[in-house]
Amino acid sequence: PVRSPHPALWLIINKPICTQQARFSYLHMKYLFFSWLAVFVGSWIVYVEYSSYTELCRGHDCRKSICDKYRKGVIDGSACSSLCEKETLYLGKCFTARPHSQVYSGNWGDLQGVIKCQMEEAPHYDLGDEMEPRKEAAPAAFNKPTKGTSVEKFREMIISHLKAKVGDQANLAELATQVLSFTDSNKDGHISLPEARSTWALLQLNEFLLALVLQDRDHTPKLLGFCGDLYVMEKVPYSPLYGISLPWIIELWIPAGLRRSMEQWFTPSWPHKAKISIGLLELVEDIFHGTYGSFLMCDVRTTTFGYNERHDFKVTDARYIIPEATFQERIRQQRCDVDEDCLHGTDCLTSCDLTKHRCTPEVTRPNLAKACDVLKNYVLRGAPSDLSDELEKQLYACMALKGSAEQMEIEHSLILNNLKTLLWKKISHTKDS
Repeated sequence: PVRSPHPALWLIINKPICTQQARFSYLHMKYLFFSWLAVFVGSWIVYVEYSSYTELCRGHDCRKSICDKYRKGVIDGSACSSLCEKETLYLGKCFTARPHSQVYSGNWGDLQGVIKCQMEEAPHYDLGDEMEPRKEAAPAAFNKPTKGTSVEKFREMIISHLKAKVGDQANLAELATQVLSFTDSNKDGHISLPEARSTWALLQLNEFLLALVLQDRDHTPKLLGFCGDLYVMEKVPYSPLYGISLPWIIELWIPAGLRRSMEQWFTPSWPHKAKISIGLLELVEDIFHGTYGSFLMCDVRTTTFGYNERHDFKVTDARYIIPEATFQERIRQQRCDVDEDCLHGTDCLTSCDLTKHRCTPEVTRPNLAKACDVLKNYVLRGAPSDLSDELEKQLYACMALKGSAEQMEIEHSLILNNLKTLLWKKISHTKDS
């Protein structure tokens, strides 16, 4: 009979097979674990992104709310028929950052625009710690003027409101005439109650007010139409001014130095950047002692600016460019214990009067200093060698400005003009001008 191998021989024969099986099992388990982990993390990211999108982007609700009011005769405007009946104005990609203020790209026939809609709340700014506007129930936005109000009475309402917003300026009657002309959306020479209620709701919004005040300036997108407190503005093709947006999960792994370099990857040539920079400086000039008073820039970031195909500078988000008179009136009432209690937006800071525990009305930095903060990394990069030293010197002098522009008006104007002249002389002889 055949004898069985010695037990020790079986161990020798089977050892490689067992080792290979164990190694295969370990690799198999490792592969399954990381596959499960990737699926879990990926699903979680998709869920978070989808939840954020559905919470922020409520364009359907916004359109339904506006069109319901239009069909009931509560509101009217130049965009109402296209939005609610003809459906030639429709909402495209969502750019909303705050749920109560919906922002969408949109097409209106052959026109490309940006549609902005106030979602169930009309903003009234509270200058406390919060950047978000204080909120008031929507029905109040469309109950003025009341039925039976004459056009002359409505005109008086507008002038009184503008005076409260921008101060007692000499030419408020002229601005009120522009508002009435805008209100007559169908240009039939008559202002209906729904048209008046729509315009009154829009006048509560800083961005709409600024667009009216600066409507003849190139750096302000044109108002294309409105319906209730929904309005359509000219689209700015290139925004933000510079920088790229990346998913937060990628941001975590990018070094700060590389991130700063990436900010400039897709910027235009330096002469074009110089032209765009001059546009930002002209905006600062226009809202400082402008035709209808002064405005403060309380959120000066690259994401609030852009430019068009001709490299003309454009404001893309003017919600925090607010009348100085309004700011000062409300900040005086703000209780404080430290200077940081007197901050509105990200950039309008005043000091705290500790004897009264109230905020003082004068901002600590003028608009020009904040604009130069944005321009430093933008226009210095790639600047011609014969210009860069002087440009850097002027920008740092600009960034060092303190106090309100009124307190240092001569120095403010001098630095502003020097910067504009320096940039303009370098590009005035080129096609980029």
